[in-house]
Amino acid sequence: MANSPDVDEPTREYPAVPDEAAPVTPQQRKSGFARLLIFTGFVFALMVAGCLGLRAINVLPTFDNPFSDQTVDRSQPVLLQSMRDLNRYVAADGTFQVIVDLQENKENVPDFLVNRRTLFVGSGTVEAYVDFGALAGDALKIDEANKSIELTLPAPEQSTAALDMAKSYVVAEERGLLDRIGDAFGDEPGKQQRVYQLAQERITEAAKSSGMDQRAKENTQRMLESLFARLGYTTVTVTFANP
Repeated sequence: MANSPDVDEPTREYPAVPDEAAPVTPQQRKSGFARLLIFTGFVFALMVAGCLGLRAINVLPTFDNPFSDQTVDRSQPVLLQSMRDLNRYVAADGTFQVIVDLQENKENVPDFLVNRRTLFVGSGTVEAYVDFGALAGDALKIDEANKSIELTLPAPEQSTAALDMAKSYVVAEERGLLDRIGDAFGDEPGKQQRVYQLAQERITEAAKSSGMDQRAKENTQRMLESLFARLGYTTVTVTFANP
């Protein structure tokens, strides 16, 4: 049947609608996947930009590193164990340093099996003081007419060395095979304590021959002369008892 001249023919400007049952070509799959990937990236970029903006105005917390180090202080309150009044005048102190080379081994046992050698640098302070709490009743004699004072004081004493652990350190340590195995299962604090104790004893003994006692006497006498001079006394005689 011939087409009527009054009926327009279908336009050729628009493509025909594809049949739903027609298979999807690989080019169409690639094109759809690319559009989905671009859309997903665009949405993700918007989310990141939004989070950064909220963090900038302190709305969201920071999550820079979820595995960052954290330090929790669970220390107990400080407990006061004792308190005492001191009547001593610290007239001088000295800081000493000693190198302790301590080796411990067993007889008839090779060093590579049982041997512990520690090279330790110890730094400690010793104080020289005069104990005014031990003054006798007649230790102070005052002559108001002549404005003079006579004092008899006990001999200066020295404290036990106090190690400064911030300046003390182990230089080197050698251990035998059995010592290393034993330390792997648990270190013994007493071994380190022996090194500290030896350094403390060495410093205390060295301070006795350092001349601090004489300096303590001179400093104590100057302090008392200045003190009593302010009270109007012109002559101050200080005598120290024999140690």
